[in-house]
Amino acid sequence: MKKNLRKLCLVIFSLLILLLKGGWSNGEETGDEVARMEKTEKEALFSAIQGFVGNSWNGSDLFPDPCGWTPIQGVSCDLINEFWYVTDLSIGPLHDNSLTCSENSEFSPKIFELKYLKSLSFIGCYISPHNLVTLPTNNNWEKLAARLESLEFRSNPSLIGPMPTVFGNLQHLQSLVLIENGISGTLPPNIGNLVHLKRLVLSGNRFSGRIPETLGNLKELLILDMSRNSLSGHLPTSIGYLISLLKLDLSNNMLVGNIPSDVGNMKYLTLLDIRGNSITGGLTTSIEDMESLQELVLSNNPIGGDISRIDWQKLQNLMILDLSNLGLSGEFPKSMIKLKKLRYVGLANNNLTGYLPSAIANMSAVGAIYVNGNNLTGELKFSEVFYRRLGRRFGAWNNPNLCYVGELMSTRHSPIGVEPCKSEEVLVKTSLKYGNTLQHHSAWKTKSNSLNPDHISNLVISSCGIYGFWWGFLVEAFIMILIWNY
Repeated sequence: MKKNLRKLCLVIFSLLILLLKGGWSNGEETGDEVARMEKTEKEALFSAIQGFVGNSWNGSDLFPDPCGWTPIQGVSCDLINEFWYVTDLSIGPLHDNSLTCSENSEFSPKIFELKYLKSLSFIGCYISPHNLVTLPTNNNWEKLAARLESLEFRSNPSLIGPMPTVFGNLQHLQSLVLIENGISGTLPPNIGNLVHLKRLVLSGNRFSGRIPETLGNLKELLILDMSRNSLSGHLPTSIGYLISLLKLDLSNNMLVGNIPSDVGNMKYLTLLDIRGNSITGGLTTSIEDMESLQELVLSNNPIGGDISRIDWQKLQNLMILDLSNLGLSGEFPKSMIKLKKLRYVGLANNNLTGYLPSAIANMSAVGAIYVNGNNLTGELKFSEVFYRRLGRRFGAWNNPNLCYVGELMSTRHSPIGVEPCKSEEVLVKTSLKYGNTLQHHSAWKTKSNSLNPDHISNLVISSCGIYGFWWGFLVEAFIMILIWNY
């Protein structure tokens, strides 16, 4: 019995060893199959990465499988004809375990041998002022033209020189992002050849010159951001052809001229930001046609004109409105009060006049209103609840003829920089109350039908004594003013 049991154990043990050997063998074969990559592709990948991260990098981070489970992120592949090819290469501190560039990064030409690349991005690779690098301007980029869909250079202040005109030949490109670099020069007109672009972001560079009219060819464009450059000239009229556009940001440039009336064609636009330019010519009424608009930021432009030229209630999706420092005239538009989604109202530093409508308090979504630096007049007729809700986000200072009724609230919730109203109504009522007495009193008229100042004090004391000394003093001051103006 014991012998049979011992034989059974030996058989089971032998089978386990065979199974384990088979598993290891199959695992190695499977691993070889998964990691299979053409030698030229692997050499190009390693050489390209090494140029950016430094020669000390030996590729161990990509062992054993550059396209599978590796200790780093930033390399993705697709299986094409039973071989792995790199389709996505991202270098920079995107993740904790991403490939990061060295201080002396170099743009290796081997990168153009990764012929199946769809996405290429470099973040924070050129930051040393002692290592200025220009983008390759040769035709090597055309080797990637067949498949490249996304190209991004972000936060590379030492990446200088012009945008390569060869970029205009990357006709499958859907996203071109150049943010916070040192790229300069004019925008190449052949950028209009990128007809499949969905996103064009060129913000925070040193681009100058005019925006090319060919930009209007990009009919599929959804996001256009050229902010924080030195672009000049007029806004191209062809911008109205971008009928699919969702966001347009041309802020902080040197643009001049009018806002083209064709902007009204962009029915799906949710953001229009052209602040910080030199735009003139007043507000175009075509803004009313941009019914999807959620953010309209035009501040710091000498636009001028009447703010009531726009029927604001047509922009029912508007949430952010910044018209500060435009030189606008007119009164606070009552049509603006009908915008139920409006959260921010910036009308500071204009030439607005008239009263501030008390119905503004009914705009329940509003969290900030700035009307400071205008010529508004009259009393602010808002409740303490309104001031408490907005707090410092209600700005009405620097309106010399604007005041608030101090009796209605504590000074802790009063509008900043606005004086309490003087008691004009009290003075008027006092004048009416004592008008008849004054007409018949000996202090009111002399024989020459003029005011008799000798008896003013007696009049005040006899008429107002019961109210105390200070009340008499105020009335006396009021009557003295009448004397001087008589």
